[in-house]
Amino acid sequence: MIHSNVFDYINVLDKTADAAWIRNEVLSNNIANADTPGYKRQDINFEGELRRALGNSRYTSVDAKVSGLKINRLKPRTYTDYSDFSYRTDKNNVDIDTENVMLASNQLKYNAIMTSVNQEFANLKLVTK
Repeated sequence: MIHSNVFDYINVLDKTADAAWIRNEVLSNNIANADTPGYKRQDINFEGELRRALGNSRYTSVDAKVSGLKINRLKPRTYTDYSDFSYRTDKNNVDIDTENVMLASNQLKYNAIMTSVNQEFANLKLVTK
């Protein structure tokens, strides 16, 4: 991580990309265990933590929110989703179709994040010319 106000957005995008990568692994693990009796699906909630960290003040600019963000406190946390719920007799709660859709959606999100990171570096390069 780069410690300068110039890189605030890049640092947030870096953490977001890491979270999307971890979510990709978690969703892939869910798909791999779709037929494992008793397995409960897992997921991460990075977006909620980021939203909470940025705060809800509507009178503060996004730039101010991002610059005041404690980036080291943002950590994607894995949780078991619907741990008491199962629609199958083997107590597994993974729906393979839903997991595949979520995986594809997450991959699109990751690609968009990486495009944003590249654009931020292109902007910095343009400014330094």
